[in-house]
Amino acid sequence: MASRGPPPGMGPIMVLNSKTQRSQGRQAQLGNINAARAVADIIRSTLGPRSMLKMLLDPMGGIVITNDGNCILREVDVSHPTAKSMIELSRAQDEEVGDGTTSVIILAGEMLINAEPFVRTNIHPTVIVRGYNYALQEALEICEKLALVVDVNDADKMKALVQSCIGTKFSSRWNDTMIDMALKAVLTVSRAIPMPVGSDSYSQKMEVDIKRYAKVEKIPGGEISDCTVLSGVMFNKDVTHSKMRRRIENPRILLLDSPLEYKKGESQTNVEITDEEDWNTLLKMEEEYVENMCMEIIAFKPDIVITEKGVSDLAQHYFAKANITAFRRLRKTDNNRVARATGATIVSRTDEIREEDIGTGCGLFEMRKIGEEYFAFFEECKDPKACTIILRGGSKDVLNEIERNLSDAMQVVRNVVFDPRLLPGGGATEMAVSVGLRKAGLKLEGIQQGPFLAVGEAMEVIPRTLSQNCGVSVIRTVTQLRAKHAAAYEEAEKTGGEDAFPKCNWGIDGTTGKLVDMEEFGIWEPFSV
Repeated sequence: MASRGPPPGMGPIMVLNSKTQRSQGRQAQLGNINAARAVADIIRSTLGPRSMLKMLLDPMGGIVITNDGNCILREVDVSHPTAKSMIELSRAQDEEVGDGTTSVIILAGEMLINAEPFVRTNIHPTVIVRGYNYALQEALEICEKLALVVDVNDADKMKALVQSCIGTKFSSRWNDTMIDMALKAVLTVSRAIPMPVGSDSYSQKMEVDIKRYAKVEKIPGGEISDCTVLSGVMFNKDVTHSKMRRRIENPRILLLDSPLEYKKGESQTNVEITDEEDWNTLLKMEEEYVENMCMEIIAFKPDIVITEKGVSDLAQHYFAKANITAFRRLRKTDNNRVARATGATIVSRTDEIREEDIGTGCGLFEMRKIGEEYFAFFEECKDPKACTIILRGGSKDVLNEIERNLSDAMQVVRNVVFDPRLLPGGGATEMAVSVGLRKAGLKLEGIQQGPFLAVGEAMEVIPRTLSQNCGVSVIRTVTQLRAKHAAAYEEAEKTGGEDAFPKCNWGIDGTTGKLVDMEEFGIWEPFSV
């Protein structure tokens, strides 16, 4: 039978673009491993307290100075699909957990590097993946046993936790300020959502919406030690009329999202007037319409009126006469925050205002000038569920980096509010998992034992990188740490039989490179990281 080539007189039919590169099989897998290694090497030096900052040029020509793994990888332009998915991985980690973006990439890279010998010896990828999955289940069990439950309201424990998150960051010099700010902001914004009675787990669930209700205002100038979290909100607006009050104690606040000016028709209309009197009547009607709206508002005696739309000059005049301070064209997000902080409800029409819509939760309203701009402060709120974080600092780059560090810290606190379990930091958890997997791997048989043990080896990359970044002898430090954990295992087996689990919290002090007990050293990480 003749081979089925193209029809006579025709060349080969090209389906793909002739320039397309296509790699298959072994070559593709090794290419993937090299790509992962390259990505991991980019950010390896940004792990731990002795980490380096990276300076990047973003596409707009601005500079980014950071050691946040996700932030660096966001700016790196890669074309390899594996490298892209590694970057996605760090982004997912950043959105879900907030912290641990660097370690996630280093671990993933190391897992792939450790898979390389298996690929080269012709072990099928599914077998390797199966071994990895077994190891994952085992590792999660080890973490569950190591975990320590913490009380969210225990300030010292929480401080130690946030400390371990931002101790490795640029803002670590102002640690105490940062930690207090992160804790205060998250505990302000968190509120319990009552669940229907009879639902399982607990009858209350925590809602922590940092993105919407904890607004960060970056104001260049001043010192970093001037940063604060307000027990209320602020926004960048001035009063609409110069005669309005600029400081009010215990104000009554009314929030609107309707314009306080004469309504312009939706469709274009022409009015023909034959009599001069009718023109005056028309003007009078417009004025009366605005006056009516203002009177409906003034009837409730608010001290401050804030609207998302415009306020006409006539309305400003009425408000100034009634001694009411007015703001106009406030952003919807800011208005929602003011509503959460003061207990007001946003009203859509002036004729629907009720007494309970007025917010009375704010203790002090004041206009202040910071730098060149005026800011409205609503402070001393009773139980505000929204807050504004004011960041001050020398330059824009410094402020951006501090904002990133602070959002990491807030995410960490948020995760602990959701899941109050902690694990020891400083590479202790990774080492415990590594030693535990080695022990468990001896019980496995067959071809999966190799990949299973490889995960254990990959876990050691975190303590190894920590010691590398502070310049001590890597081999000696990691070997000592491994010996500590192995000794704890043997100790536990002697006393408690085969299945006993040792709680060994020894890790590496990332500043000096010495071995320390993380429980005394006080470095903990949230379970979710």
